[in-house]
Amino acid sequence: MAQTTILGRIGQLMRANINAMLDSAEDPEKMLDQLVRDFTNNIAEAEEAVAQTVGNLRLLEEDQREAQQALTDWGSKAQAAARKADEARSSGNTADVSRFEELAKVAIRRQISFEAQTKTFESQIAQQTELTDSLKDGLNKLRAKREELVQKRDELVSRAKMASAQRQVQEAVRDVSVMDPTSELNRFEERVRREEAMARGMSEVAASSLEEEFASLEDADTEAEVNARLSQMSSGAPAGAGSSS
Repeated sequence: MAQTTILGRIGQLMRANINAMLDSAEDPEKMLDQLVRDFTNNIAEAEEAVAQTVGNLRLLEEDQREAQQALTDWGSKAQAAARKADEARSSGNTADVSRFEELAKVAIRRQISFEAQTKTFESQIAQQTELTDSLKDGLNKLRAKREELVQKRDELVSRAKMASAQRQVQEAVRDVSVMDPTSELNRFEERVRREEAMARGMSEVAASSLEEEFASLEDADTEAEVNARLSQMSSGAPAGAGSSS
């Protein structure tokens, strides 16, 4: 029976250990989304089943009312036939007595038949009412459980995102703590110092070249003086006298 199957699935969902399912799930968010879909689908089926059982219940109630009315009608007909038989008996009309008594018996038989139908309908209505109440109760529990699940899903997803963000921050802090926070700056400063030293060295090299050039000029002047004096000495001029300008 479709309604029984729905009730079985409702029971399975209500008994499901969601926390254990989430603990064992590789992706809890997807698991929650799937559970929400399962509840939503079963709610839709349960609503349809409830509508069907309520419809069937109303049909049984209509059938019972019709059977009860027929029971009453055939009871009245049996009583009317029995009265006619009594009147015919009082008047000595034997033929009418037999005819009316036979009609009364037919009416009584129909009355008995509808009494049985009425009892059957009462039993079926009781069963259908119980099933309808169970489905309605299960449907209401499913709706409440789904709302709870949606809220829990939103809460857990939010908490998971916050936890992930906190973990990333902690990992970043840990990475900074593990290494020397000034190491990169120190390496850059050392490179700048080397560049500065190189610049100073190049400056000193350039200055040294200029000094050597001026020194070579002075050496040339000295050598010219030496040659001039030597020439004077060779010509008999007094030593140490400078050349005339």
